[in-house]
Amino acid sequence: MATSSPFSFLGELLDRASRTLQPPAWAVEEFQRRLVLLLNHVLMQEEQAMERLARHAGRAVRFQWRQYTLHLQATPAGLLDLADALAVPDLTLTVAEDSPAALARGALRGEKPGIRIEGDVQLAADVNWLIEHVRWDIEEDLSRLIGDAPAHALGQAGRAASAALRKFVAFGKKAPR
Repeated sequence: MATSSPFSFLGELLDRASRTLQPPAWAVEEFQRRLVLLLNHVLMQEEQAMERLARHAGRAVRFQWRQYTLHLQATPAGLLDLADALAVPDLTLTVAEDSPAALARGALRGEKPGIRIEGDVQLAADVNWLIEHVRWDIEEDLSRLIGDAPAHALGQAGRAASAALRKFVAFGKKAPR
């Protein structure tokens, strides 16, 4: 008798929901604008990252996963802006994994998803460098809002919760099917 794990059930449910439920266009655009603000906040903390992006001013990168697309353009200041969705991108990065549950499991394990790369090789190398080296120091940002000690305590709690979640996901993978 074959048994189904709760992970596979949740994965199928998430997959079905993501295929049928589509957010309105205004919500997608607002989310993308907020994402650009967050990415620029993180980039401004890394001068070398901004220098790398400034070399590609005016060039566009399209990130694609299933029906979702994010089209970004490098600015002369070394930051990002939303690019015209109809413009031909200089680089297209498409996530190969179709399942949201599989992507989430991989992310929790610290794995990167498979990516299909089409376009400019140097731009792809610099985008890869940004992904590999630029990290958001959320604890530093929190310390500006609530002080050093509470921010450090929240950071420790977050790291502990993340470790417990990774352990839980790893256990779920080893469960008999």
